[in-house]
Order: sequence, then C-alpha cells, then structure tokens
Amino acid sequence: MLVDHRTYRIKPGMTQAHLDIYEQHGLAAQTRHLGPPLAYLYAESGDVNTIVHQWAYEDAADRMRRRANMWADPEWLAYIKRLNESGYLVEQRTSLMIPTKFCPIKR
Repeated sequence: MLVDHRTYRIKPGMTQAHLDIYEQHGLAAQTRHLGPPLAYLYAESGDVNTIVHQWAYEDAADRMRRRANMWADPEWLAYIKRLNESGYLVEQRTSLMIPTKFCPIKR
C-alpha cells in the first residue's frame, strides 16, 4: 500500500471558502477516481490555515493510473480552474508514504 499524504497551506481566513469550493466542485470527481480519502482534515490549532488529506493506493502504478484518469476528467479540470482562480491555495506538499506492518490501516 502507498499513502499519498498532502498538506495544503491556505490564505489566512480562507480555509472554509477553500473547502466549500472543493466540496461543491471537486469532491465528486476526485472520489469517483481515487475512492474515499483515508483522511481529510483541517487544523483546529497550530498552523490553522492548513488542510491535510490522505489517499490510499495499491502501489505507485495504481496511483499513476487513477490520478491520470482524474486529470482527464473535465469535471476535475473545471474544479482546478475554479480553485486556481480563487487564489486561496498558497502551498502544497506531497509525501508518498508506506504504512508500517503494525499500522491499523489495512487495505
């Protein structure tokens, strides 16, 4: 299993607006291709302008295939355009991670 761990930094005060755009315009297309996320969280304390989400894949090839299909979806591309126009996203960091043998994630 491969976990795609993503951290997004959002402009101060715009986290909910960013999440609203995603929920209304990106969620359906993304989950259609990637399945449900392992987690989709926003910070309550600390770096409060942060969103973290995680997606599970069988391996790197599965990730590449599913993400290529998503990026070929006109609904996803329309969402990305809307997101970019909003200017809310400041930074994205992506880490591909492998669960330890004692991790409770079982896929």
